[in-house]
Amino acid sequence: MKNPWYSYKVDYKWLKTSQKTGKTYDLDSVAGRRTYYQEKIGKEIEYLREYFKKQTFLGYWLAPKQSGKGTFMNGLKEIFGTDLFTHISVGDLVRKIDIEFKEGGKKSDIYKYALQHYRGDMHIDGAFEALSGRSTEKLVPTELVMVFLRREIEKYDKKSLFIDGFPRNLDQVSYALYFRELVNYRQDPDVFILINAPLTVLDERMKQRLVCPVCGNSRSLTLLPTEKIEYDQKEDKYFLICDLPGCTGGRMIAKEGDNLGIETIKSRILIDIEVMNRARNLYGIPKIELYNALEQEKTLDYVDEYECTSECVYAHDTKGNVTISKKLWLVEEGKNNYNSLLPPAVITQLVKQLAKVLGYE
Repeated sequence: MKNPWYSYKVDYKWLKTSQKTGKTYDLDSVAGRRTYYQEKIGKEIEYLREYFKKQTFLGYWLAPKQSGKGTFMNGLKEIFGTDLFTHISVGDLVRKIDIEFKEGGKKSDIYKYALQHYRGDMHIDGAFEALSGRSTEKLVPTELVMVFLRREIEKYDKKSLFIDGFPRNLDQVSYALYFRELVNYRQDPDVFILINAPLTVLDERMKQRLVCPVCGNSRSLTLLPTEKIEYDQKEDKYFLICDLPGCTGGRMIAKEGDNLGIETIKSRILIDIEVMNRARNLYGIPKIELYNALEQEKTLDYVDEYECTSECVYAHDTKGNVTISKKLWLVEEGKNNYNSLLPPAVITQLVKQLAKVLGYE
């Protein structure tokens, strides 16, 4: 973007020079990523796997919209499976509960549960009215969101938790400091996971985003394809096929309105950045800082070229077989140039830092 709304800066103290293996890995394939993770961060993965079996923790994703939270979460599932931790999207949870309340009203289980556990300045009926009238600017009362989260967490055997979408505003940052006491994770470590990305990357991701209609896995036709791509001769169009392990989904589709880019959600992104800055300055809770892009002149000091995002150009033969050519994607933001990193390169940052926070030396 020529005139970004905020200044993206990389704090390199959070990045350690990657161990050079002398190999190049195919990060577009499941098998390639598996080998990459094992040879890059195998010791940290083993430590965390054992930790998840014996102990639990709470991780809060804090990031601007379109920064890749879902993709990174899927990367963790690919590494560790889904049995060792629970991922809760507050946005998805609120939408699900809204449907439950509309169908059952005051006779619904969620209303009865809230009667027992809700505490707040607003009357409970007013809080549920706010649930139905919520928007990107008008949020559900925090006290009611806490009730929703508490009930959701009680459904699972105690596992490590990754929470996406809380805290979402400045008021909720303070609540997050005491959330583990509310849900009986008193002795468990908690950590803020902050994802930093240039606005140009967010904008292109939104414009090019494709999602799986079954599992919600998110990819990009040009910047982050799946392993399998199909060409439809009738539509003269290329399609990504979801390759998330265990998913039975087929063609990935675009979301309505994504083609307009991040200008449509500017106010939301600015709030997200403000929340991140507030969390970053809080005392008493560890932070993990992830960087989606590195300055062009410093990139190869920290990663190899194959770990950087490339733009994909597609072609096909008369039988519909697809071939791909690539070139390194140069991200221009203001007066600066960056190389965007592929998700596995960011996930290695996450695994390394998380292992350290949880006691790995």
